[in-house]
Amino acid sequence: MQNSAVKKLNVKSSAFRTGETIPSEYTADGDNISPDLSWEGAPSGVKSFIILVEDPDIPIPKFLISSWVHWVVYNIAPETTSIPKAFMNHGSSENEAKLGTTSYRKQKYDGPCPPFGTHRYYFKVYALDKTVDLQPRKATRNKILKAMDGHILAYGEVMGTYKRKKK
Repeated sequence: MQNSAVKKLNVKSSAFRTGETIPSEYTADGDNISPDLSWEGAPSGVKSFIILVEDPDIPIPKFLISSWVHWVVYNIAPETTSIPKAFMNHGSSENEAKLGTTSYRKQKYDGPCPPFGTHRYYFKVYALDKTVDLQPRKATRNKILKAMDGHILAYGEVMGTYKRKKK
């Protein structure tokens, strides 16, 4: 993050609460659509929001990759306080938001699909004092984080867990 001046966003989903299991509808085992999210507490001066969904429990050493990125949405309009489920599943948005590139090298939501065990999935929302000037293919987690550096006004997250059912 950046400094103590970053305000806290209260991020929620009607699909699950922090620490609860993410319903299969929002996973690769179900419809693979994004859950709804809402947030409050954004300070004045917000120019855009960013959503990152990350799984830090991947079986890859942390020095190689810190998390598996399931969703990148950036330049969400500043007046936005919620998104519906299945937001941007077809790549377009009424508020000019853009889809960045995930660890799957796709511009779309790819829900939880842990290879084994229970994994944690962090749905992170950032409020920025600017928009991000990146093309979707180049808007990876690392480039988004670099573009946000020094521009985060507020941040919040909701974390859900998921374990695949045995078939």
